[in-house]
Amino acid sequence: MNIKRAKNEIKDAIEAYLLKDAYGNYQIPAVRQRPILLMGPPGIGKTQIMEQIAGECGINLVSYTITHHTRQSAVGLPFIREKEYEGQKCSVTEYTMSEIIASVYEQIQKTGIREGILFIDEINCVSETLAPTMLQFLQGKTFGNQKVPEGWIIVAAGNPPEYNKSVREFDVVTLDRIRRIQVEEDFGVWKEYAYQAGIHPAVISYLDIHRDHFYRMETSVDGRMFVTARGWEDLSQLLYAYEQLGKTADREVVGQYIQHWKTAKDFANYLELFEKYKTDYQIDAVLEGQFEKFATDKLKLASFDEKFSVVGLLLGRLGRAFYQYYEQDLYVNDLFEKLKRFKKDLDLGTLPSLAMKNRIQMEQENLEKKQLAKQLTLPVEKEKRKMIHFLQSLVPAIEKGEQEGMESAELFSCASMPFQKEVQAREEDIGKTKEKLENAFHFLKMAFGEGQEMVIFMTELNTNPYSVQFISENGCDSYYKYNKKLLFEEEQMSILSELDSIEQDL
Repeated sequence: MNIKRAKNEIKDAIEAYLLKDAYGNYQIPAVRQRPILLMGPPGIGKTQIMEQIAGECGINLVSYTITHHTRQSAVGLPFIREKEYEGQKCSVTEYTMSEIIASVYEQIQKTGIREGILFIDEINCVSETLAPTMLQFLQGKTFGNQKVPEGWIIVAAGNPPEYNKSVREFDVVTLDRIRRIQVEEDFGVWKEYAYQAGIHPAVISYLDIHRDHFYRMETSVDGRMFVTARGWEDLSQLLYAYEQLGKTADREVVGQYIQHWKTAKDFANYLELFEKYKTDYQIDAVLEGQFEKFATDKLKLASFDEKFSVVGLLLGRLGRAFYQYYEQDLYVNDLFEKLKRFKKDLDLGTLPSLAMKNRIQMEQENLEKKQLAKQLTLPVEKEKRKMIHFLQSLVPAIEKGEQEGMESAELFSCASMPFQKEVQAREEDIGKTKEKLENAFHFLKMAFGEGQEMVIFMTELNTNPYSVQFISENGCDSYYKYNKKLLFEEEQMSILSELDSIEQDL
């Protein structure tokens, strides 16, 4: 199955394992909560989905790559304890608490959340001395003589033997005590994630044209060559950083991430063209509604790759605007909720400066706990920091107003006025983004009419969750026009296909 389906399977299992009866006991007892073993090629996002699941389920996550551990750190150190059996004293070997089990308890103490996921990566690549411990861990949910706390779900991940020479096979006894999920790479699923994660538009448009370059594992006389989803995502981050620095990622740089020389060479060449098209077609000017007819005439005669790249450039620029709207909308809505709570505190008679400081402290503590539990996505964490900084900026004005004898209602106005500026800034950004989207439609219509390029543009808008959110909340006349036509044509094709099948049956 693909990584998206695997994520849903694991999330469903965790929700089932954590379900409690009327007496507060787990519906499925711990002994029947089978550990989940996620098997699949490296670099497809196995670790990443665990962070997403923990955040969505509101539970802790403790993650370890077991190949970094020795038997001592996993099991604990031995020590001698004196015990008496049937009147005879004996020296007995016991073990200190495993570092891994200890970290679970520490996480509970730090966050106050008693349930979580213990994720062990590369579990089938352990050393010979640690292999029996891992079998014990999967079969009995213990490290040495220390058990994983109740309410903690074990998820392990490993790579098939064709990707790692150190892989050890599990015996039937172990396999019969786990839930094994086999996962494979899937570009379509990764592309959904790529839009959500803000992957560089050059990467997305290149892989859309060359889907077979998304994930590759080959062995040649020169050694192992490979391309993984992780490599593309890390390269994407570098491309954004290089753009800010005014640097160029050449073939050598690309090859440090895409370790398959033919793919690295091909993408580096594409990246050069991608940057060239950005200049040739003046993409930023197009989105501002400033373009000459010769640009659309030139695009009509261009190769498919060039046309596709220009569409990708437009989508990339718009994608940033859609994402910025998502972040700004999160921020403004969160601020609104915090100011409402501040108003309630004032209505209860709390001193305004004290009410605001208490609110800030509460938000900071909540942020720290969620960070420790890995329950925050990057945009949400960024938004929370920005919101706290805004509230902190209000404190001096509120304290000054108190010293001047201002009433609570006036002090609330002092807090709400800067908020209104944030709302106004969001509305201005919405207006600019809507204009850019309409200008993109106009440019593409001039160049391609209602051809396949427009269909590709519409399809990608419908794939990106941030563009879908923006359009559904703020509208776009051109989008509705072309989307209606696209849906009609799809329905028409479906009807014709159905009629063809009926005729063949007759």
